[in-house]
Amino acid sequence: MFGPDDQHLNDQQRSAVDHDGSPLLVVAGAGSGKTGVLAHRVASLLRRDVPPERICLLTFSRRAAHELLSRAGRLSDTAAAGRVWGGTFHAVANRVLRLFGQRLGLDPGFSILDGADVVEVFGLVRHDLGFDHHPGDRRHRFPRAATLASIYDRVANTGQSLAVVLDRSYPWCTADIDGIRTIFGAYAQRKRERQLLDYNDLLLCWRALGAVPGLLAGLFDHVLVDEYQDINTVSRPTSWPRCVPTASASPSWATTPRPFTVSGRPRPPTSPNFPGGSPPPRSSASNRTTARPRRFWPWPTR
Repeated sequence: MFGPDDQHLNDQQRSAVDHDGSPLLVVAGAGSGKTGVLAHRVASLLRRDVPPERICLLTFSRRAAHELLSRAGRLSDTAAAGRVWGGTFHAVANRVLRLFGQRLGLDPGFSILDGADVVEVFGLVRHDLGFDHHPGDRRHRFPRAATLASIYDRVANTGQSLAVVLDRSYPWCTADIDGIRTIFGAYAQRKRERQLLDYNDLLLCWRALGAVPGLLAGLFDHVLVDEYQDINTVSRPTSWPRCVPTASASPSWATTPRPFTVSGRPRPPTSPNFPGGSPPPRSSASNRTTARPRRFWPWPTR
């Protein structure tokens, strides 16, 4: 089961690498080897002849994903490790949407807006709608494009209403809530017309795909997530449990911040970034009914 390079693992780490059948949470302090455990676990799965295309590794940076898969390849099979679905949340979501996004009305050739693009589009929408200044008061300047983009990102990532976000984080913009809501709607409309997605849309659309019965069920046998404690609301797609078949689901999470422990029933620590604190439960894949295709375009204003 273990290769020659696994001799440096301690008993708890070996237990995590060799774990099978049920969800697993690895809780470890900084520098204690939790990320290395994920690399060894990927290698172990490959040595067990798990098809690499049935393994999904989610990280918070491209560099982390590259290093993890490179290490897993050195421990097992480099070619096989290269076929693992590994990358950031956004990269994997992008790949899923290229394959299945037509169910949401997305063209497979959709374009992605980076942060600078988002600010530019908000600036164009703001100008086109005449919000360069506050209506009726030329001395009051409406929130700038960068501020609008920041507000939009906060609403999308926290799942809170626009009113709550403005009240808590942008109180100087509360008087402009109606105009901001109008701009958000126009921003979403412009993206829809031009087949554009920003980074938040990638995850929101992935969540939407997860709600289509039977579409993503059984996509993966194993889902591994690095730095699980840093996941926020939008980075925790409801599609995760729907991507694994019930009989062989084996999601694994690596998180901080206690000495190295292994639990067969993951219960992540509660934090502002992860309210409620439990990982998504495995759901039944028995409902295989075909959902009618529908158009969907996320915009988080409520």
